[in-house]
Amino acid sequence: MKLSHLIEAAKPLAVNGKGSGTKDPEIRSIHYRAQDVQPGGLFVAIVGHAADGHDYIDDAIERGAIAVVAQKAIKSTTLSIRVADTRRALADIAACFFDCPSEQMTVIGITGTNGKTTTAYLVESILQQAGYEVGVIGTINYRYAGSAFNNPITTPESLDLQRILADMLRSGISHVVMEASSHAIDLHRIRNCWFDVAVFINLSQDHLDFHGDMQSYWASKKRLFTEYLVAGPKSGHAVAVVNCNNKNGSELTEVLKVPVIRTGSKPDNTVCALKAQCDQNGIDAKIATPGGEFNLKSPLVGLHNLENILCAVGVGTALNLPVAKLRSGIEAVSVIPGRLEHIENSAGRFVYVDYAHTPDALENVIQALGAVREGKLICVFGCGGDRDMKKRPLMGEIAARLCDLAVVTSDNPRTEDPQAIIDQIIEGARKANSCHYAAAALKNGFKEKGYVVEADRQRAIQLGIQVSEPGDTVLIAGKGHETYQILGTSAIDFDDREEARKALRAVSRP
Repeated sequence: MKLSHLIEAAKPLAVNGKGSGTKDPEIRSIHYRAQDVQPGGLFVAIVGHAADGHDYIDDAIERGAIAVVAQKAIKSTTLSIRVADTRRALADIAACFFDCPSEQMTVIGITGTNGKTTTAYLVESILQQAGYEVGVIGTINYRYAGSAFNNPITTPESLDLQRILADMLRSGISHVVMEASSHAIDLHRIRNCWFDVAVFINLSQDHLDFHGDMQSYWASKKRLFTEYLVAGPKSGHAVAVVNCNNKNGSELTEVLKVPVIRTGSKPDNTVCALKAQCDQNGIDAKIATPGGEFNLKSPLVGLHNLENILCAVGVGTALNLPVAKLRSGIEAVSVIPGRLEHIENSAGRFVYVDYAHTPDALENVIQALGAVREGKLICVFGCGGDRDMKKRPLMGEIAARLCDLAVVTSDNPRTEDPQAIIDQIIEGARKANSCHYAAAALKNGFKEKGYVVEADRQRAIQLGIQVSEPGDTVLIAGKGHETYQILGTSAIDFDDREEARKALRAVSRP
């Protein structure tokens, strides 16, 4: 694409330098990482949390960048485009370069502290049952046309996002389901991504290391609906789907300027559960929609998953899909990776792996299992390093209060001291339960509710399963689908599900 078109999209404050000598050169590629720059490319210097792209402009030029977009004054003979905000400019340039692919597909954005991935899987299944070609961009991966790709962050950077959408469009994808994180909203990653439907699931404490406080976090989530959904070429027909069981959802519906499909347990909602039974076998519910009522059975466990199901049905309702497709789509989903994923075993234990890494998510899954358990409930969990520290004692209190035994361990400690993280968790555990076990004291099991510390996650999983008895339930929380553990700045192979299977085989031996 001609540089002049991209400069126009960037809305520059100034354009300086001579460039390559060509009056209006052809831009072959766009980059925001200097190490990725190719000859004939355009480099956009964005300010990150760990590094500033402005510090690598010379490197980008050496690699062949023929123009640079910056928000700081730079000294270079290469053509430079000065903008107020390079993240916004990157999103504008990317959409222009890839010809705004989201305009040509139906795009569903899903936000919420918890449940985004589960809801995305459910919506994907409904759309597939309706006969559409579906692409998904989310926490576990991004996938389309029979292929799946690793996704390092929930919502990709704007340039990567527009590229993925363009690739999906070329592959014949008609509908895209996207998880929209609060980081993506604040950092303009979804700028120029036009939504037909936006879904709000819930809000609870998380990401305060980034947002600072809950008010700012909530303001970020609302922007998906009050700014993104009401703007652009789809604003005339865009629809919001809102979980009104969540108090923030009810508040959101009062300020929206687009049609709203309300979901929840009350009969005055657009989509609601007239009756529901949740047990260890899943959910049995009767759902009411504007298109009619239907009964469904889902193997997903817990009332929080019923809320996710209602949100997914709300999306199908917004897209005017037949009730039969809503039902078949929900019932086709039997398991979601790392979301109360049951680990089959012959040891007589009920073992689940879940991604729950926030206080609300942890409480939801523990309560869901607590409502259907037969024996004791044991929870193995930790908290991530270099992330919101305020939630650590909250999660410790929840696990110690609701479980028979809380096994406190490491999650992804990253650059923090694992023991320092654990110390903050057990501040909360002590408030709920004063019985502190030493690991060695649990060889013969336990009688009183309490908590134990085992910093090594592998040994913690082994301990949680070893002290369980047939009929007990063991929840391994925090990492879910992840197949790695981040220690320092390195990732090692680690999968909670595989570690659980090893430990279960050990207790199954005679």
